[in-house]
Amino acid sequence: MPRNIETLQQKIRTLQGQLEDEIARAGEAFRYHLENGRVVWEDETRRYHKTLRIRWQTFLRRARPLTIVTAPVIYALIVPFVLLDIFVSIYHAICFPAYGIPKVRRADYIRIDRHKLEYLNAVQKLNCVYCGYINGLIAWVREIASRTEAFWCPIKHSSRVDGTHPRYPEFMDFGDAEGWDEGFARSRAEVTRKND
Repeated sequence: MPRNIETLQQKIRTLQGQLEDEIARAGEAFRYHLENGRVVWEDETRRYHKTLRIRWQTFLRRARPLTIVTAPVIYALIVPFVLLDIFVSIYHAICFPAYGIPKVRRADYIRIDRHKLEYLNAVQKLNCVYCGYINGLIAWVREIASRTEAFWCPIKHSSRVDGTHPRYPEFMDFGDAEGWDEGFARSRAEVTRKND
């Protein structure tokens, strides 16, 4: 991999770390902290949040009719997403150990915690549980797919692709026939390496 790509990747990792630090500092501003991965609010803040909650009946009454009509379409997607979860879980459980690829921890991707916010009503909490599960599932599946791609086919596409995963820049260039064997072996070694 060219040196300038490695340098850019390191800058991205540094910026990502800084972004995560800033997000963590927001907790201080909103008067909560984490204990063993759980959010702990200051009592005064929790009480105040309850005063801001809009009752779910009022929330639904204020909603646009189109929002109410399209809600079943949105929630119907739970079926294919649960099926995706089941099938990818089976693949992950069987194939990753067979290939020697470290498993991807679901808990690092799927977070369902926003329903604990006292200023949300029951409908908003349900929406947050749904979105937390679906977006977390997609992120988890994407990581499994990226490790699979790095193991089987670590080659960049011939033209630009939006939304590539973080491993993609390390893939071999399209058309690099001479570097294929070495690059393929390197990619497999990297993706099967245990991160202790």
